[in-house]
Amino acid sequence: MVRRYVFGTPIETDAVINKPEASKGAAPYVEKNGDVLLYDMQPGDIVYGLGENVRGINKRGWIYVSNCSDDPNHQEDTKSLYGAHNFIIVSGEDSRPFGLFLDTPDKIVFDIGYTVNSRMTISMDSGSYELYVIEAESLEGIVKEFRQMIGMPFLPPKWAFGFGQSRWSYRTSEEVREVVRQYRSSHIPIDSIYLDIDYMERYKDFTIDRERFPDFEKLVEELKEQGIHLVPIIDGGVKIEEGYEVYEEGVRNRYFCKDENGEDFVVGVWPGRCHFPDMLNDEARKWFGGKYKYLLDKGIDGFWNDMNEPAIFYSERRLRMVFDKIEEYRTMNLDVKTFFEFKDLVASLEKNPEDYRSFYHNYRGQSIRHDRVHNLFGYYMTRSAGEAFEELEPEKRILMFSRSSYIGMHRYGGVWTGDNKSWWSHLLMNLKMLPSLNMCGFLYSGADIGGFGSDATEDLVLRWLALGIFVPLMRNHAADGTRRQEAYAFGNTEAFAEIIGLRYRLLPYLYSEFMKAALKNEMYARPLGFVWPGDSIARRVEDQLMIGESIMIAPVYEQNAAGRVVYLPEPMKMLRFAKGDVTEEKVLPAGHHFVEIPLEEVVLFIRRGHILPLASGGERVGDIDWNDLKLYHFAGPGALYELYDDDGISRRVELEKNLRRLVL
Repeated sequence: MVRRYVFGTPIETDAVINKPEASKGAAPYVEKNGDVLLYDMQPGDIVYGLGENVRGINKRGWIYVSNCSDDPNHQEDTKSLYGAHNFIIVSGEDSRPFGLFLDTPDKIVFDIGYTVNSRMTISMDSGSYELYVIEAESLEGIVKEFRQMIGMPFLPPKWAFGFGQSRWSYRTSEEVREVVRQYRSSHIPIDSIYLDIDYMERYKDFTIDRERFPDFEKLVEELKEQGIHLVPIIDGGVKIEEGYEVYEEGVRNRYFCKDENGEDFVVGVWPGRCHFPDMLNDEARKWFGGKYKYLLDKGIDGFWNDMNEPAIFYSERRLRMVFDKIEEYRTMNLDVKTFFEFKDLVASLEKNPEDYRSFYHNYRGQSIRHDRVHNLFGYYMTRSAGEAFEELEPEKRILMFSRSSYIGMHRYGGVWTGDNKSWWSHLLMNLKMLPSLNMCGFLYSGADIGGFGSDATEDLVLRWLALGIFVPLMRNHAADGTRRQEAYAFGNTEAFAEIIGLRYRLLPYLYSEFMKAALKNEMYARPLGFVWPGDSIARRVEDQLMIGESIMIAPVYEQNAAGRVVYLPEPMKMLRFAKGDVTEEKVLPAGHHFVEIPLEEVVLFIRRGHILPLASGGERVGDIDWNDLKLYHFAGPGALYELYDDDGISRRVELEKNLRRLVL
């Protein structure tokens, strides 16, 4: 059951597409005190959700701020990341679970037992919001109700479940060709290469640097002949430059965000001085989305949207203020106080809250200050692309994922979780984010394998790949200036080929489970507590996940570890993969087990009564034979698995029509 409560005059976000009638009276579970909602937590309560965030699957004990932020330092004390996903579920040991969704584009602070250990306090900048209270008999039932409200997730093309390689930045056509050559000659499977900002002409959206990529169209065609898709980046700021068509059209048609004087707001991002397209203006959004045609016409069938929180390096007015102040400091004796003032002054240029209060959107006929709708910018940028694709490519799925997001964007694209680091803790954080993103509708998601910032080690990338083979968006990505971390860049190339190759053997199962979850409003990745809510140990396990209906994963996430302790809530069959094949099948009883997992191996667990179909693999998704499957199982004769398969490209999908029964 879903109940909706309306407070004040909320700004419509379009997050919810199936709204129940507004309820009257007080909302259950929470106490309203002005613009604050209060809930007294019991000692055994677990709080799930909030999508993309730091810390654990259980969100108790910290403060989380829904305020889309470009912050590459994802640490334990981080409060905001790139997404704003205001959905939580409270699961008690002996009480019925319930869900809460706060629908407002304003900043929200979730204090989940930080100030007072037993109290949840939800504070909003505005008194205008919609509160949804969701009840069901199970945690998965609540998710299903919520997902029916917000609509079906984005469906990527099948090739987008293959392995992808990215780096900031592959700077020339020849460098891209060399990366492909290295992968193919090493027989490491791959389906996509990503282009960061250096393919553009001076970082201008919807342009190509013809000095670096003189044969862009030929490159796209060459790669497709090898089964590889080129996926370019699109950024949220439009460069101010006379003669640049996108800029001139935006100015002429008043498609850019304005300052308080009605002038186009000026910020600094990658290209320097930029304007932000007014993504919340219907006409501007349609205009910007139409610009993707420039690359679609060149054979591109996948994109990633970046810098769309939106990121601000500086505003022009603040830059002038800082330069003026620096002149004062030039003649001063910088003591400890004035030195740190000076240092903080320069640091205040980037992402300054005052800048986000200094420009405006034309949203549904009203001028609205950006900070009131800040969390919608990335969502609506990706919506602009998604709506354009429906018109420009009505029969074809186009890959799209974004850095910034709000619930509702999941209908138009997936997410990658931004600029992580080559840290072991971020490998674990990747695992812990998966189910909370799934709860919020973001099934096609993933983190940068190996870490974006810092220098990766061979063992970290191998262990991360051993998790990444189960994650829908499987992409290795690294920052300019860091150690090369392509799968062929380390000494043990064979191990990289075997682990990535296992992804391609698993793909019929993984794609099937993803599509069934998307079409049935279910979760692809679930915490153990969702499946065994009555098991007090399973409820507290945060480093193991169920992937689909049949398998549980327990990745290694510590350096130099020879294995790890695994908790089995019930007997399961362990499958050990080495050199790309199953080398051990062993039934383990319920309980704790130390499982040895050498660096080059992958272990998974099949649930009792279930089947895992495996293909023979291939070096690209198109090589996989979906009719030649070997069934591994922990079940008796007559057990069946329903395999979902389709053409992998059509927008028209039918669940029942594309199911095939595999029977032991």
